[in-house]
Amino acid sequence: MLSNRIQKLRPSATLAINARAIELKKQGIDILKFGTGEPDFDTPEHIKQAAKQALDEGFTKYTTATGIPELKAAVADKFKRDNKIICAPEDVIISVGGKQALYNIFMALLNPGDEVLLPSPYWVSYADMILVCDGVVKTIDTRASRFKLTAKMVEESMTPKTRVLILNSPSNPTGMVIEKEEIIKIAELAQKHQFYVISDEVYEYFLYDGRQSFSIGSIPEMKDWVFTVNAVSKTYSMTGWRIGYMTGPREFIKPISSLQSHSTSNPCSIAQKAALAAITGPQDCVKKMVTEFEKRRNFVYEAFSKIPGFKLDKPEGAFYAFPDISDLKVHNGFALTELLMEKARVAVVPGGAFGEEGNNFIRFSFASSMTDIEEGLKRIKEALT
Repeated sequence: MLSNRIQKLRPSATLAINARAIELKKQGIDILKFGTGEPDFDTPEHIKQAAKQALDEGFTKYTTATGIPELKAAVADKFKRDNKIICAPEDVIISVGGKQALYNIFMALLNPGDEVLLPSPYWVSYADMILVCDGVVKTIDTRASRFKLTAKMVEESMTPKTRVLILNSPSNPTGMVIEKEEIIKIAELAQKHQFYVISDEVYEYFLYDGRQSFSIGSIPEMKDWVFTVNAVSKTYSMTGWRIGYMTGPREFIKPISSLQSHSTSNPCSIAQKAALAAITGPQDCVKKMVTEFEKRRNFVYEAFSKIPGFKLDKPEGAFYAFPDISDLKVHNGFALTELLMEKARVAVVPGGAFGEEGNNFIRFSFASSMTDIEEGLKRIKEALT
């Protein structure tokens, strides 16, 4: 019999839809995939060359469980340069993707019954990680504020059992960005009521219309209350390389390091060298991707506005559109996803996969070529009109 813990887990809806689309493609069916959050760009050449060099030099043995020193130093420099977060290299942990960093933090923070405030709609893995770590998910409905979390929402959701708040800005799945003023107010609440904040910043560079990122970890008074999580996956189109990183209160670094040493040991040695080249090398590749994603964002926004029944707040970051489908005849996200898969041969993700607050939405990832995006939106319009 399965443990109670493992029975709490649910399959990832995004991965399930992508797997189904891949299977249909194998059968010769022309499916266009807009379900996964994976840039369609190749990993930049200088990053791949660093990995090849590591192989040629025989850098294929164990490393320190928390990452090679030069990568940890580079991440600490990056935090200071880009996020105004001051941390020492020994306060950085390199992990097997951002997911492992998040899971490690939940394992270190949560006791049975501890509540985690989770703005909804939310990335699918947050809730399952919390549950498997014996935490209690308490969602915060953000629909009324265009999916932008506010300090007032946090304050109204807090209880004596509140242990953690999750911030994800820009957001997956909504593409919205929390205002700097609200982040500052949220920081004041965290200090006053002594709860931790996990800031997932994997989409930090994917900001449009001149927006600037702001890390809650840059507030000096939050040093003992914030965990900042990031990864090279989205920024450098390195989703398969599986390198994430984090920093947080020093008292948690050693226990989390021990946890990682007993689970995965070190992240892939070769991928660490590639990540080092990514973070310390030229950043033109990132700027080019962001420019292209902004063009796609603009096209997607205009295209959805011309399809009757769709209402879309213009995404401010990330590479997702999250249109409201409540005016459609088929206004349930799960039902519409099935219809589009069968009738339009287009794979999207039902909004309900990101919490019940997303039931009347779908998520459309524009991390695909413009050619596919144009064709996909054309198919959606034809299937529904």
